[in-house]
Amino acid sequence: MKHYLFILFYLFWNVFIYVFNGSVWMYIFCFILFSVTVVWGSFDIQLKYFIDSTTQKRTKIKEVALTFDDGPTEFTPKFLDLLKEKNIKATFFCIGKQIEKYPEAFQRIIAEGHTIGNHTYSHSKNTGFLSSSKMIEEIKKCDEVISKIGNIKTDLYRPPFGVTNPNIAKAIKKTRKKSIGWNVRSLDTVIENEKKIYNRITKNLKPGSIVLLHDTSEKTCNVLVDLLLFLEREKYSTFTMDSIINSTNND
Repeated sequence: MKHYLFILFYLFWNVFIYVFNGSVWMYIFCFILFSVTVVWGSFDIQLKYFIDSTTQKRTKIKEVALTFDDGPTEFTPKFLDLLKEKNIKATFFCIGKQIEKYPEAFQRIIAEGHTIGNHTYSHSKNTGFLSSSKMIEEIKKCDEVISKIGNIKTDLYRPPFGVTNPNIAKAIKKTRKKSIGWNVRSLDTVIENEKKIYNRITKNLKPGSIVLLHDTSEKTCNVLVDLLLFLEREKYSTFTMDSIINSTNND
């Protein structure tokens, strides 16, 4: 809804400029401002520009959600071992192709009580340029794999790369998913230094935070070891994303 309001504002502003004989530079300025806003809104899921995504939990209690994207992978069992040792439940946003590749790891995620979310079937690098029908296909195909291998269903969906646009928003609504974002991005797929990743997470952590991690590397697994100790030391509990959605639906 926000992007529609901005478009109306943009059109109104252009008419205003035209009526009062605005300069071509003013038109250019408005166009650049409009373009920057749309691009920013597409890549920052916290802005909720195209779709209302859950990016944190409203709470005063010291609790956070640990979420893992892009699995399952060969490293997922190590992550599960760490979580099991601390009796912590997390949310895993899984890619359909990865589930097919590592079905045992996927089934273990479910068996150990973690929450599953849809992260599309292929996690295409062209996600931002796909049509709404193609996005719907990606979501539904992942749902089919989740159902076939895990014998479960999920209402949770996380857009690849956190990218949203009108086509993606339409697909999310058509498939009746709940869009899940984050407010603490670890950047663990970009930053190589484990200490920097850890510091980035812990300095931004607050009650209700949703932390974005990836169960795709030994590096992040090592970070998780220290992060779990930090949560224990600072007396943080954890919640899964389905608990937020369920509590919202019951309100």
